[in-house]
Amino acid sequence: MRLPSLRRPSPSMAVSIMALVVASTGTSYAAGLIGSDEIKNNSIQSSDVKDGSLKGRDVKGDSIGSNKIRNGSLKERDFKDGVLTSGPAGPAGVGRWALVSASGTILSQSGGFTVTAAYPAAPAAANGNVYINAGENLANNGIIATIALQNTADLNGDGIVNGRQIGSDSNPEFSGEVAAAMCQPTVVNCAPAGTANFNHLVVSPRNSDGSFTTDGARKRFYVVVTGDSSDRS
Repeated sequence: MRLPSLRRPSPSMAVSIMALVVASTGTSYAAGLIGSDEIKNNSIQSSDVKDGSLKGRDVKGDSIGSNKIRNGSLKERDFKDGVLTSGPAGPAGVGRWALVSASGTILSQSGGFTVTAAYPAAPAAANGNVYINAGENLANNGIIATIALQNTADLNGDGIVNGRQIGSDSNPEFSGEVAAAMCQPTVVNCAPAGTANFNHLVVSPRNSDGSFTTDGARKRFYVVVTGDSSDRS
């Protein structure tokens, strides 16, 4: 007896049959059918991976460098304890500051400053300066000073304190110069008694033309000591 010929199933039929087999036998059988060769390279995405299933060995070697993990996506909790190491210590904090009045007294401060001499009449070399004890050796610190404007004080008697008078040096309430440094013999000589040491700094306010400021026309200034102040007494 002649048997009927069997036709080879079409590709779409074969896929349908496989899908039916997978659906009826469960995912364990599917795992046995689908291997690396059946998965297109670089086609699996984050949503296809079960949360918490990937381990370190899955991204070993140069995987991270070859963009297997998105840059910036890992967090500290994703690393084993002890894997991440601390970097070098950063710079010390901004330091300390003081606001000094026009007469040379401290109006406010973060702490540790005292005025040793403010615009002293003698010696003559010191009469335009303010000498401040920082309470620490300043050899490992930076020193910054800046004029602090005060637009309620009419320093030249012109009735204009808003800084908008036209002309050179017409707004002394806003203009001026200031210099500051650590007292350091043979480098920055500080004349008043007790100031010739590394614990003292000198602040020298000047008018815009470089001349000494005078009583009644002086301005407030800020002084800031930056860097490590751990040796402050």
